[in-house]
Amino acid sequence: MEYEGRICRAPMERGAYMLPVAVGCSYNACRFCTLFRHLRWRELPGEQIEKELQRVKQAGGAPRRVFLGDGNAFDLPAGRLLEILEMLRRWFPSVEGVNMDATVTGVAQKTDEELAALRRAGVECLYLGIESGLEDVLRFMNKDHTLEKAYGQIGRLRRLGYDYAAHIMTGVAGRGRGQENARALAEFLNRTKPRSVTNFSIFLHESAPLWQDIAQGRFAPADELENLLEERRLLELLEVDGLVYDGLHDMVEVRVRGRLPRDREAMLSQLDSAAARLRRLPPVYAFVK
Repeated sequence: MEYEGRICRAPMERGAYMLPVAVGCSYNACRFCTLFRHLRWRELPGEQIEKELQRVKQAGGAPRRVFLGDGNAFDLPAGRLLEILEMLRRWFPSVEGVNMDATVTGVAQKTDEELAALRRAGVECLYLGIESGLEDVLRFMNKDHTLEKAYGQIGRLRRLGYDYAAHIMTGVAGRGRGQENARALAEFLNRTKPRSVTNFSIFLHESAPLWQDIAQGRFAPADELENLLEERRLLELLEVDGLVYDGLHDMVEVRVRGRLPRDREAMLSQLDSAAARLRRLPPVYAFVK
């Protein structure tokens, strides 16, 4: 597979065939993100996509689940996505469903008719970077959406038969606001009912604009202990039956995975053990140079 940049997809898609159809992120302006800063957003030529499909076919591949990359493939024009989906079906009639990353703005830019056509063509679930349940945090982090906009566009998706999955980040609200953000996120997720939640926890590289905000005193980061306690409170408050949860922390050796409500107590116990270990250590921050 020809791929430009760093591969980024949700852990829930680890069993899917990833088909690149674009490069980078069409928005690429969130203050915490460096994944695609070095890339120019562009769609890939149809010839390159078809060559990749041919390669997989000749190698004996017969994917049933497909994830379209890169950072937010759903922001491609609806007509272009329909062409790609038709090409995919020609090569692999066995495909049962197609998922991809999206932005709230990208959803808003498509009409109900376009969304319905994409759903009929096999798109099932969109991964949305919700990040925080606090309006001022979304604004400071330069997200592409407000809470009202996110509620409205997720409502459209659900009415048209889509699932959605939420990407969130504990720690994104900064020092001392973890519990507040947990409550706000729980309210948002309980109302919008995602299929899954992936918590990437905030993780900063020195090239991120947010790094400079910290250096200049505009943002006070939470340490990983506060992040774990925020995650614990969120898991206590989530009330979405069957929700699949996956919590990642780059700077501490803990990963919390399970299905709610079945695995809630086990996940809380795992977080309690991790928090107890961190209390015995100097503060740990999710920074890397």
